[in-house]
Amino acid sequence: MTSFGDYIKQEREKRGWTQTDLGAKLGINMTKISRIENNKDLFTQSKLEVLADIFDTNLTLIKELFFGDKFAKEAYKNGCSDKTFVVAEQTVQYFRTVNAKQGTIKF
Repeated sequence: MTSFGDYIKQEREKRGWTQTDLGAKLGINMTKISRIENNKDLFTQSKLEVLADIFDTNLTLIKELFFGDKFAKEAYKNGCSDKTFVVAEQTVQYFRTVNAKQGTIKF
């Protein structure tokens, strides 16, 4: 697995686009694209749907890659064990169960 920045770079290069080209499509400057691809800056969550459209990719996949990368970076930065992700998965299942029974949980 690669980082979200690596994914963006691979997809951009697959299409033969420069960082400037992708930045123009996203409304982000080339410097920001470079920083994202080099894992020195974070992609903006509000642009995930636009990114999925630009790459003609399923939004669910984009979200999985984005949040997986985000969670992994936080866990690594905080010295968490791999068990953290098992607990997170169990917690998500709990929230889905509660939502199914009670409607929706607001965070």
